Amino acid sequence: MKKHNFNAGPSILPREVIEKTAEAVLDFENDGLSILEISHRAKNFQPIVDEAVALFKELLNIPEGYSVIFLGGGASLEFCMVPFNLLEKKAAYLNTGVWAKKAIKEAKGFGEVVEVASSADANFSFIPKKFTIPADADYFHITTNNTIYGTEILTDLDSPVPMVADMSSDIFSRPIDISKYGLIYGGAQKNLAPAGVTFVIVKDEILGKVSRYIPTMLNYKTHIAEGSMFNTPPVLPIYAALQTLKWLKKNGGLVEMEKKNIAKANLLYNAIDNSKMFEGTANKEDRSRMNICFVMKEKYKDLEADFLKFATSQGMVGIKGHRLVGGFRASCYNALPIESVQALVDCMKEFEAKFA
Repeated sequence: MKKHNFNAGPSILPREVIEKTAEAVLDFENDGLSILEISHRAKNFQPIVDEAVALFKELLNIPEGYSVIFLGGGASLEFCMVPFNLLEKKAAYLNTGVWAKKAIKEAKGFGEVVEVASSADANFSFIPKKFTIPADADYFHITTNNTIYGTEILTDLDSPVPMVADMSSDIFSRPIDISKYGLIYGGAQKNLAPAGVTFVIVKDEILGKVSRYIPTMLNYKTHIAEGSMFNTPPVLPIYAALQTLKWLKKNGGLVEMEKKNIAKANLLYNAIDNSKMFEGTANKEDRSRMNICFVMKEKYKDLEADFLKFATSQGMVGIKGHRLVGGFRASCYNALPIESVQALVDCMKEFEAKFA
């Protein structure tokens, strides 16, 4: 039976990326060694990092004056590294979910944090719109996509101060205007690579302005100067990331990815909105294309476990909603084919026909 992978992360990767990575695990570039056992200083690994950086810049149209680095620690480490490197006196944060809250918590250890707006009172079901960013803030932080609650910021906001964005779960899903951001970071295990590597895109001129000592390992300038090679980088995930970047380029880049992601999201949201049994949890204007959250209507709440069991029996994987929202969550990242979304829609319709 075909499996349809809706896992929120680590998540689906293109089949050819998995196959090429598997080949490298057995024999990297026909040199008789596995990529798992080569030195990160090997002459045939540096070109992997260089090409990955070049494709980041090409696919995202990154202007001059920005650096791309690969680190470990996930986005959770960036919650600390961002204020360590950027927060001198005050930072502004938009609170749109669990990951934004975690970032805010870490920033408070470095200086004043202004929460410009929050949707916590509505269980993070929408993106706040009317808020003021303090002009004297050192930076303004947003989380562009909220995997748990299914909301997404789909436009590049204007900010009077450097804007920092956690794009862990929607990077490479649409074109973005990099020039509007001072720093973008994310764990790669959603739209880019297996877990283990973190990407950072940073405008060089915003660094080096805080007065505190920054430990060498936590200083972005260290990793820029060393080309992501200050310490041993996550070799295998970087290699897999490169294969995904090549796949993205071969398949039309971010313009084409956005078209496909819109089509997938529209297919599933239309099914939800036209259902007698299911309903969405996020405000329609703020719905995520990446993580589509839905529940049973009150009348059918007691059937949620039955639907999950039925969908699982039909090959749906990873659709159980996060405990903070309940219901179901279908993560529709770049590598998920629209055929999988159609299969889920068919499951929903078949179940509804039996029980509604």
